[in-house]
Amino acid sequence: MPLRRPIPALAALLAFAALLAGPARAADPLPVPRFVSLRSGEVNVRTGPGARYPVEWVFVRRHMPVEVVAESDTWRKIRDAEGSEGWVHQSMLTGKRALLVTGGVRTLRSGAGDTAPPVALAEAGAMGWLKRCSGPWCEVELAGYKGWLKREEFWGVYKDEAIE
Repeated sequence: MPLRRPIPALAALLAFAALLAGPARAADPLPVPRFVSLRSGEVNVRTGPGARYPVEWVFVRRHMPVEVVAESDTWRKIRDAEGSEGWVHQSMLTGKRALLVTGGVRTLRSGAGDTAPPVALAEAGAMGWLKRCSGPWCEVELAGYKGWLKREEFWGVYKDEAIE
C-alpha cells in the first residue's frame, strides 16, 4: 500500500502560519530621482505607464545611463542625457551604474587629480561604468580602461552623490 502524504493538511498549516506572521513588508522604496542603465539593446519608450500606450521611440544602446524621474506600478518614467522623457517597464532597467561622456574629448586619469598621468582619451558619447565617486572625481571604466574622470565630464551621477 503506497504511503500518502498529507499535502492538503500541510498546505493549510503553512497558510495559517503565514497569517500569524502578519503581512509581508515591501522592501524600502528606491529614491526618485535616481540613475540606472538600460538592460537591453532595444528598449521601447512609451508615452505613458503601460503597454496600452504607444511606443514613442526605441533606445538602441544597451547599458546607456538614464534617470528615473517617476514611477507608476511596474513602469518607470526615465530621462536621457538630452532631456527626452518617456515610460519603460522596470524589467528593461538595471541598477548597475553607467556613464555617458559629455562635452569634448576627456582625459581619463590614473588617479583622482588634474596632475595624475593620463590613461586614455574619451570622446563625447562614449559610455562606461561608474565604480565610485568621492568629491569632484569618480573612478570609471571605459572600453576596458580604468581611471578617473571629473563629475562634470560625464552624465550619470549627481553633483554631491557618494558612490562606493
